[in-house]
Amino acid sequence: MGKLLLIANPRSGKMKVRNKLLDIVDVCIKEGWEVQVHVTQGPRDAAEAAARYGETVDRIVCCGGDGTLSETISGLMRLKNPPGLGYIPAGSTNDFASSLKIPRSIPDAARLAAGKESRQIDVGRFCGEDYFVYVAGFGAFTEVSYMTPQETKNVLGHQAYVLEGVKSIANIKAYHMKVESEEYTAEGDYLFGVVTNSTSVGGFKGLTPKNTALDDGLFEVLLIQVPGADESFSNSISHEYIHRFCTSGVRFLSPEPVDWVLDGEFGGARTDVAVENLTKRIEIMARNVKKR
Repeated sequence: MGKLLLIANPRSGKMKVRNKLLDIVDVCIKEGWEVQVHVTQGPRDAAEAAARYGETVDRIVCCGGDGTLSETISGLMRLKNPPGLGYIPAGSTNDFASSLKIPRSIPDAARLAAGKESRQIDVGRFCGEDYFVYVAGFGAFTEVSYMTPQETKNVLGHQAYVLEGVKSIANIKAYHMKVESEEYTAEGDYLFGVVTNSTSVGGFKGLTPKNTALDDGLFEVLLIQVPGADESFSNSISHEYIHRFCTSGVRFLSPEPVDWVLDGEFGGARTDVAVENLTKRIEIMARNVKKR
């Protein structure tokens, strides 16, 4: 079938990639691929490998968590004609794999990644220079993913995010922002905000609609404003403080730098953030996902 580059992150999840690497290679060879393996050496290495080798291979398959997938796609976005992408989820939460209905079993996911069934997905562009696959966010709990040590994630899996989230409750801070889009424009104090293209964020479902489409050119945005004095996280927040809308682009302006998270990794402290949806920019090996 051609040349396939396997980008593997051995530190993802509970480091199960290390024990399954030969099995993955075997599946790809049986599917007819000539396989080259790149084991990531640190942060951003998956992006560099994808950009460096992407135009010399016919398929790239990344194996790791959502962060590894995000890095790989960021690397592919540098290429004029990126190859098809396969994804073998092996992280702690695997949000985007869940949205794509990719099997949890590594051998089954490898067969899908090395196979012929594919679909197009949207990619998010952040501040004109960075990319994300499934979430860009700020505020309460969003910092949990990049502040949780990898060793803790490896031992506890999704529970590590829950524990870190509980510890962060006492430090919840509101950010004054102006939000601008064709669908929603407002100014106020926000505790939390996410721009998503996924049915799951941080392993938690229900933040976005179940029928979220991954290729419609739209993001789902969720914003939570500071509740009234008689309301808190201990009871339900009135709907008037929760804002949801779909958009192809949105801008956030704040008087002070706000920390942003892109697909679980630190995206920088910014006062002016523009998020754009790049429609159907990457071909990923996956079965058809139910659309809106």
